[in-house]
Amino acid sequence: MQLVIGTKSWSTWSLRPWLALKRTGQPFEEQLIRLRWDGAADEIRGVSPSGKVPALKVGDETIWDSLAICEYLAERFPEAQLWPADTTARAVARSVTSEMHSGFQALRSTCPMDLALRTTAEPDAATAADVQRIVTLWLDTRRRFGASGPWLFGDWSIADAFHTPVATRFRSYGIDLAAFGDDGTCAAYLKTALSDPDFLSWEADALAEDPEPAVGAARL
Repeated sequence: MQLVIGTKSWSTWSLRPWLALKRTGQPFEEQLIRLRWDGAADEIRGVSPSGKVPALKVGDETIWDSLAICEYLAERFPEAQLWPADTTARAVARSVTSEMHSGFQALRSTCPMDLALRTTAEPDAATAADVQRIVTLWLDTRRRFGASGPWLFGDWSIADAFHTPVATRFRSYGIDLAAFGDDGTCAAYLKTALSDPDFLSWEADALAEDPEPAVGAARL
């Protein structure tokens, strides 16, 4: 298997299936495409039908979109238990994952992932609403399903792959989760996500990159 990914400092969409692939324990190759550089769009179109990363190449087939890739991995490698075993927990985990996949546009726009960034931002109303919703999700999933471990549903799942990039945003922009009703549960989850060995491996690669775009280059 080969996973086509974008610049590790920035590409939240690439991080998600990469984390899931690591959890399967299966060997895979990475094809890294540097984003926001002249020619990047053409390079991506050459390997991904959607013209976006990530894309997973399995033999002669290509699977694109981060959620589709993760679902494929869950089906192909059931022993990895990428979704919760309990029917209700699994349904909620899929809901939490899908909401993150399709929503939170204000947070994405105002607080893009940048693993090297440390600053303090005052969220606007729309971004604050997104943060509030995420805090609510984390509190609810940890309370209802988190007894068996430190992840959203106890054991690690695809839901965590989709929420780890959000944890990086909260850290990068100095978002005070307590101001949105966190009782310490969300702060503990954020620490869990950002201290995960697989994420730390990704982050180390990201910080070793030179992600700055060329002068005049189009941003992807």
